[in-house]
Amino acid sequence: MATEEDRVRSTSSSTQLPYQRNPSPQRKRIRVSYSDRYIPNRESVNLQAGFSLKPDSSATVERTTNRLTENELDIQRIEEANRTFSDVLRSELFGDDVPSSEQSRTPSSSNSDMVSAGSVTPPRSNPSAPSTPSRNLFTFMSPSARKTPTRQIGGATLDVENEVFSLSPVRFRSQKMLLSPRKQLRSISKVPFRVLDAPELADDFYLNLVDWSSTNVLGVGLARAVYLWNSFTGTVNKLCQLGEHDLVTSVAWLQEGKYIAVGSHRGVVQIWDAEAQRKLRTMDGHTSRAGSLAWHGHILSSGSRDKTILLRDVRAPGSYFRRLTGHKQEICGLKWSYEDDKLASGGNDNKLFVWNSTSESPVLKFTEHVAAVKAIAWSPHQRGILASGGGTADQRIKFWNTMTGRQINEIDTGSQICNLVWSKNSNEVVSAHGYSQNQIAIWKYPSMRQVTALTGHTCRVLYLAISPDGQTIVSGAGDETLRFWNVFGKGRPEYREVTLLDVVPQLR
Repeated sequence: MATEEDRVRSTSSSTQLPYQRNPSPQRKRIRVSYSDRYIPNRESVNLQAGFSLKPDSSATVERTTNRLTENELDIQRIEEANRTFSDVLRSELFGDDVPSSEQSRTPSSSNSDMVSAGSVTPPRSNPSAPSTPSRNLFTFMSPSARKTPTRQIGGATLDVENEVFSLSPVRFRSQKMLLSPRKQLRSISKVPFRVLDAPELADDFYLNLVDWSSTNVLGVGLARAVYLWNSFTGTVNKLCQLGEHDLVTSVAWLQEGKYIAVGSHRGVVQIWDAEAQRKLRTMDGHTSRAGSLAWHGHILSSGSRDKTILLRDVRAPGSYFRRLTGHKQEICGLKWSYEDDKLASGGNDNKLFVWNSTSESPVLKFTEHVAAVKAIAWSPHQRGILASGGGTADQRIKFWNTMTGRQINEIDTGSQICNLVWSKNSNEVVSAHGYSQNQIAIWKYPSMRQVTALTGHTCRVLYLAISPDGQTIVSGAGDETLRFWNVFGKGRPEYREVTLLDVVPQLR
């Protein structure tokens, strides 16, 4: 018995038979003829205007300025290659008709060109404005005669710059552009040229155990002793050793480089003559460890876990002449300014204070950091500029104008900031980092573009110092090594490794 679906199927199939016998007429196809020759419409397209309005190819390189990167040199090379390609392309397309990219981006006239003697004058025509090319771009012909250098070959005078006789695929002007000397990109070695083994170098964020003197002697505090490494001779001498239940917590050289101050876990500060290797005096006043020291002429300041800063005149018989209070926790960073009598102090209370030599209260208080402030550096190039870095919860380098009391710049580094040093030879800042990247970064100020990042330490880089000539930095970390980096020098010294164990076996 047929169902309703079978009936519908049979009905539809029967109705299709007549249409199969008489197919519907097809639409007539229109043939389109194509030519293999394309003639551009040069009147409707202004190539000069299009070339001038095209986006800058160097802008396509992606940057990350607020995080530590390691490919800044590669980015600079790509940008330089893009600029060279753009200049050569401009020369090949337009020759002398289009100015350089720098000229095309500058305004044609200033406001003074529009007003003359109190009357408004029509604006001058801009020679760099886009216009229709004066010659046929797609016609190949011999270049016109011009005054160029010639050479006598076989009795005939030949134009040595004539493109007809050139074997190069580019114009003579482009050849000169490609062969012209260019600015060499700065190359910084990512490998330390010297490594010193420093056993028992404390992995303590709040200590300051490395300092480089003006006489090129490096002072390092290891456990209970202080060692001096002479960079000229490579020799290591043991300066002093504290008592059995004491530890070295800070070292700092006098500017002249002859005397060194040593802070201890018991809060005592000693002054030593490095050349004679004898202790000159002992000064007390702190009730806990003295983790930071800073010299300013004959004035020595010391910061302690007892939350105080003591100012000491080493010429006076007393241990100190002023006590500065204001921090609520341990003082872990102290630095005197180069020109003014200003002392910057950073504490574990996340505060940055600026003091002068005549007051007992801070003249400036900066509370924007959200972690301990140990890294402090004054600019040697601009008066009153102070840089500070925060700990793990902060990870920011902030710049302050102490003349106005305002913050002028900051950058998120993405890592704990343990130390800061300002370059003496260039306007650059070196930062040492801990968790989680354990590296050294060089920043260009004030743009804060990262120049490079140096890696190699396996623990956080707590200690940082710069050589007296300003070319080399030394970094110390909890991995018990001191690494020397040729950052601001011109040459690349040969890598060699020296261990303190070979010279001072009694360290272990």
